[in-house]
Amino acid sequence: MTLWTPNLTGRSGPRYRAIADALTDDVRAGRLREGTRLPTHRDLADALRVTVGTVSRAYSEAGRRGLIKGEVGRGTFVRREQPEPFDFGMPAREEPSLIDLSLNFPVSEAEDRPLRRGLEALSKDPRLGRLLEYLPHAGRPRHREAGAAWAARAGLEARAEQIIVCNGAQHGMAIALAALASPGDVVLAEALTYPVFKTLAALLHLKVVGLPMDDDGLQPDALEAACKGGAAKILYCIPTIQNPTATVMPEERRRRIAAIAQAHDVTILEDDIYGLLPKARPRPLARYAPDHTVYVTSLSKILAPGLRIGFLAAPRRFIDRMIPALAATTWMASPLMAELAARLIEDGTADALVERKRKEAAARQALAAKILGPPPGALAHPNSYHLWLPLPEPWRGEDFASRARQRGVAVNPGEVFAAGGVKAPSAVRVCLGAARSRAQLEKGLLILRDTLEGSQHGALAIV
Repeated sequence: MTLWTPNLTGRSGPRYRAIADALTDDVRAGRLREGTRLPTHRDLADALRVTVGTVSRAYSEAGRRGLIKGEVGRGTFVRREQPEPFDFGMPAREEPSLIDLSLNFPVSEAEDRPLRRGLEALSKDPRLGRLLEYLPHAGRPRHREAGAAWAARAGLEARAEQIIVCNGAQHGMAIALAALASPGDVVLAEALTYPVFKTLAALLHLKVVGLPMDDDGLQPDALEAACKGGAAKILYCIPTIQNPTATVMPEERRRRIAAIAQAHDVTILEDDIYGLLPKARPRPLARYAPDHTVYVTSLSKILAPGLRIGFLAAPRRFIDRMIPALAATTWMASPLMAELAARLIEDGTADALVERKRKEAAARQALAAKILGPPPGALAHPNSYHLWLPLPEPWRGEDFASRARQRGVAVNPGEVFAAGGVKAPSAVRVCLGAARSRAQLEKGLLILRDTLEGSQHGALAIV
């Protein structure tokens, strides 16, 4: 058994959390190696002068993070780090009384009727049976053309042969990572990033390194310093309405990021899932580094998440490498859904829904600003489905999210978004689109405000 004792100097918040954080830091720094036996609950409690219950809770938290495992009769051991679990559930559906502001759904505003019309027309098409067969992996030519047209709306010029039809943007990300990276490769990301990307990287055994951000997004100097190390293969980023901070990277910075990636032969994986929401927006990174960028987008945030149709645009030199990854995962995206998506893009229905989503998002953001206050009270974009809410001392993101949930509102703590090696800020992401109505959203936001205003008392009550 090791004599490991955590260094808790300068760590605020509950003691169990400080112990778990110290253990996390020591594992990631290599000071605690896989297989190391940790002190017993009693021994560590005596060494730190805390209760056994505090140590038990700390070990439980470390186990939740995938850092340790307990073996009956033998003790507690450091394990190979596993990705922290991410809750993909639908809490509002599991708990009808819960106001769900945790899932980044598009605002629900009467998309059922146009989708129903499209499905009815498709059901009457005599060629329907053709869409139920095995078709080319990358999609039918017409569906790929629709994908190119959709990307063009965001400012990206791509030919149909550069497009792969996939089952949503997440599938496109998985295809790109599987095709272009190998286990052990370093993948760069914004310091705060989309949790599913971290999960994908862990599944593929890639090492994620988070890079500093500011009010304009990813910092170019930090990217250049990381690239000069020579280990980075891919940069994943969300330049437009970044998730979770809602920043929009200015055009000049996009040019700099693109130039750095090209100079160091780093491939950019650009997630433009929210790219069409702002009326005025810079052009995609792919416009500035066309030979070094894989661009992914989808219809999930505009039409409906259940449609599960996305588009990947890539340099021709990458397409042949990506087709096997596509075939190995789902063989092809659903031709039936791809046909529906293509029709909605072609007849202008998708464009009308974009405008409708923008207006509803703007109304909900205005409501949030009225209740929570403008920045620095919250960071947001007028057409975003979410906002980033920094928390006052002594709150931590996970503690605030826990207290909010106790009061009937689900939000995401900053810890969920922290990329590899990044200390999570004291903040939460608040999603405005999942609330079933503006009235329900208003109720949830008022609860969050009340929780914030009572933070000095509420946080101290959390153990």
